[in-house]
Amino acid sequence: MSNGKIAAVIVGALMGLVGLGFVLGGSGLLWVNETQRGDDGFFTSDEFELSTEAYAVTTSDIDLGSRPGDWFPSGRLATVRLEAESRDGSPIFIGIGPEDDVEAYLGDVAHSEVIRVAEDSVGYRNIAGETSPSIPGEQGFWAVTTEGAGAQELTWDLDRGRWVAVVMNAGGTPGVTVDVTAGARTDLLVPIAFGLMGIGLILGIVALVLIVAAVRGRTAPATAAGAAGHVGGVYPVRLEGRLDPELSRWQWLFKWLLVLPHLIVLVFLWVAFVVLTVVAWFAILFTGRYPRSIFDFNVGVMRWSWRVGYYSYSALGTDQYPPFTLVDTDYPASFDVEYPEQLSRGLVLVKTWLLAIPHYLIVGLFTSGLVWWTTEIGDSGNQIAEAGAGLIGILVFIAAVILLFTGRYPTGLFDLVMGLNRWVFRVAAYAALMRDEYPPFRLDTGGSEPGAVPPAPPELSGDGDAIVTEREPNHG
Repeated sequence: MSNGKIAAVIVGALMGLVGLGFVLGGSGLLWVNETQRGDDGFFTSDEFELSTEAYAVTTSDIDLGSRPGDWFPSGRLATVRLEAESRDGSPIFIGIGPEDDVEAYLGDVAHSEVIRVAEDSVGYRNIAGETSPSIPGEQGFWAVTTEGAGAQELTWDLDRGRWVAVVMNAGGTPGVTVDVTAGARTDLLVPIAFGLMGIGLILGIVALVLIVAAVRGRTAPATAAGAAGHVGGVYPVRLEGRLDPELSRWQWLFKWLLVLPHLIVLVFLWVAFVVLTVVAWFAILFTGRYPRSIFDFNVGVMRWSWRVGYYSYSALGTDQYPPFTLVDTDYPASFDVEYPEQLSRGLVLVKTWLLAIPHYLIVGLFTSGLVWWTTEIGDSGNQIAEAGAGLIGILVFIAAVILLFTGRYPTGLFDLVMGLNRWVFRVAAYAALMRDEYPPFRLDTGGSEPGAVPPAPPELSGDGDAIVTEREPNHG
């Protein structure tokens, strides 16, 4: 697959994810519209308390645009509702007015502006003042008001301009404490929801066209191992690695930095991998076949990932920098999956989320998902760190420390690390629907797959230790 086609797949996958986000967002709005609003059509908040020792509580200004044009009629945007009742039963005043007029009215009057309403608290900005306000209900600039003793309700259709809501004692006296409930109703939620879903579907169609156009041709021929088929109990997922005889003692300290370009590319490739696996799921369900072009691309992504992992902290098996390609190359680490001519339509429904669960638990131990620890300090037991490392990470770290001080990668340790990685990638290929054969609960250690031609015997140093540390795999 050319670089241009890889880029097209990545762009298509990202567009597909964005489109899916739009569809989910629109669906969420429809769900909210149907389940969260009351019988009167309002979405209503929980009751919260507004309290100040000053003369008034105000909201931050509500900017609805000073000149948006006449194409959007007032009141269509939303209708808001404020319900309030004084804690001590005294008459209260609620009003909504233009920002400039409210500022002029309260310019030298002490009041509190609400800047944050959280689940269990309200944040204020207290504004000092030296004068007492005139009676609020006697002012003529309010757009809408209500006042009186007991529960008061104010309803207002949003209009263009900058507005401020004000809650005061009806007599203009200091010390305001009220329980408030806010609500809103809009006729735009459903059109917005369908608009988002429509955008999402359009993006999805464009994404599908890009991906199909990019992967409709074969991306790479099957390797000899794949074409030969699996015989003798060999699992049809091949993961191998040749250990470099002269690894750098210190280069592993900086490989996290050296692989960053690969990791950035792999993020996008794995996004495409997930999207294409969903496409393959439907293809298998209806045809019993995994589309070959998608299969080759997904195997290429896993192959790329294994090369990067082998170079870095999944194995530290080579200092040769991995190539930026999906196809098989002459690199010390290789990966391939035998293409299945036919797959079970029934198994595709349960492989990923059900049948692979036992392996997920084991692989979690290998890769860090199930091994966590925390560090606590002091009598209070405050947590200061949380970290995790699976068995592969621990073994590779041990190998790195030995390499740093001795210049050698222990053969037995390398073989065990390879076996653990082999188990992980077999499960990954099965979960990605590439094969129907259930992964074996078997640790096939060594750099080569069971049944592969064993490498030449390693050269020995003067003290009898292997310099070329690859050995014949354990088939047990």
